[in-house]
Amino acid sequence: MSQNQAVAAGTRIGHVHLKVADLDRALGFYCGVLGFELMQRMGSGAAFISAGGYHHHIGLNTWESKGGSPPPPDATGLYHTAILYPTRPALADALHRVLSAGIALDGASDHGVSEALYLRDPDQNGVELYWDKPREQWPFGPDGKLSMFTKRLDVEELLKQREA
Repeated sequence: MSQNQAVAAGTRIGHVHLKVADLDRALGFYCGVLGFELMQRMGSGAAFISAGGYHHHIGLNTWESKGGSPPPPDATGLYHTAILYPTRPALADALHRVLSAGIALDGASDHGVSEALYLRDPDQNGVELYWDKPREQWPFGPDGKLSMFTKRLDVEELLKQREA
């Protein structure tokens, strides 16, 4: 197989598994604030959570990290976990949940192809909450190539999109 051959079009990231210091605290954020469903818990060592009944989208474990501290900013590792919401109103609801829980945003951006909120979980793991705009709204240059950008996202306007 050539190194230049593209991966199959249906390929996607199935789940992410995060090392956390305190499983209950992590579940409080991912289930209590963001609304994921606990699918299975393995004592105080691991939990598997989902959106919509899938076996798990996020695994949380303390196997190598119980009571641990976040890695220093200059270390390699996961930059953030990106959680894709199906609609703009669903992203607005996520924003409302985060702000209602007193969690600060690190940023909010319009990337042309998506709108994204950036924050940290209790273990200081980066989290991106986003929705993809319809492809016909994506910015393409005169050469037909995707031309993403980063502009400030108006979070107050986004909150107005929240479904009642």
